Amino acid sequence: MAMEKEFKKMTLTEKQLDSTEIFDGRLLHVYKDNILLPNGNKSTREYIKHLGAVAIVAMDNDGRIAVEHQFRYPFRAELLEIPAGKLDYEGEDHLEAAKRELREETGITASNFEYLGPFYPTCAYSTEVIHLYFAWGLEFGERELDDDESINVEMIEINEMVDKIIKGEVPDGKTQAAILQVVARLNRQ
Repeated sequence: MAMEKEFKKMTLTEKQLDSTEIFDGRLLHVYKDNILLPNGNKSTREYIKHLGAVAIVAMDNDGRIAVEHQFRYPFRAELLEIPAGKLDYEGEDHLEAAKRELREETGITASNFEYLGPFYPTCAYSTEVIHLYFAWGLEFGERELDDDESINVEMIEINEMVDKIIKGEVPDGKTQAAILQVVARLNRQ
């Protein structure tokens, strides 16, 4: 019987020595920090400060969820995603932001919201946290898209979305994580 190797644990915390903002944009703020590594060496870290965002799996009584087709410029492609949007200001209540984004992008309001937890989409180089929600008890109304948004919305059965995720047809990480969390929670009930 093979013995399991014990690995030595070390301190992993990196210490910021100084920080310089190298880009100040509308959405992103890029920083370059000089740091001290746990082993005593010095290095640099470049990262993006982001206010954060919300994403919502909104399910109707028939097990269908609201999904959006949206052109994502960095990839020059139309992606299939759950409704989502950025926080408007630092410290904004993310449940209120989730309600707002769901209503604005889809016209849907929900009587119930469950917090699924935080999702770190790019933890190696960004402070962005996407707060994931599950919503049900849906009512449908009019959308209020922002001037720079073009979104097509449809309702798709949640298991069909799982199939699309497994087939690699949904590359968006927040959408994958939130839908798979909701399916796992529903399967436990």
